[in-house]
Amino acid sequence: MEEQHTPTEAAVDRIVAFFEQLSPEAVRHMDRIYAPGARFKDPFNEVEGVQAVAGIFSHMYTSLHEPRFVVTARVLQGNQCFLTWNFLFRFQRYSPEVTQTIRGASHLELDDQGRITLHRDYWDAAEELYEKLPVVGGLMRWLKRRANS
Repeated sequence: MEEQHTPTEAAVDRIVAFFEQLSPEAVRHMDRIYAPGARFKDPFNEVEGVQAVAGIFSHMYTSLHEPRFVVTARVLQGNQCFLTWNFLFRFQRYSPEVTQTIRGASHLELDDQGRITLHRDYWDAAEELYEKLPVVGGLMRWLKRRANS
């Protein structure tokens, strides 16, 4: 017997598939998963509206080589979802041959149509990003060692 999905579970399945298959072309169709007035926040951005959210993801494709998301877990409660993920990419300038990974999580709130109204990403920019940059990374690792000694 096939398991029945709730509308929220089905919406989250669509959202996860969208992000795991995200491409520059798909960014143009973000209105399929985001409500018109959706809000997005991460360590570097805070925007409102589907076009502004799409702009952040479009910029990702011009700044990084082969960016992609792998969702590793999900928790649903009511109209809210919490996803954990790995973001894999390569820098275009620094060590372009090395795949980098940022581990993070997203808190999503969905409307009655299963579209995202709030998308809040949580990840440690210092540990996950700055430490991977050539000059800044050395400084960040040194500061971390000093703080832990």
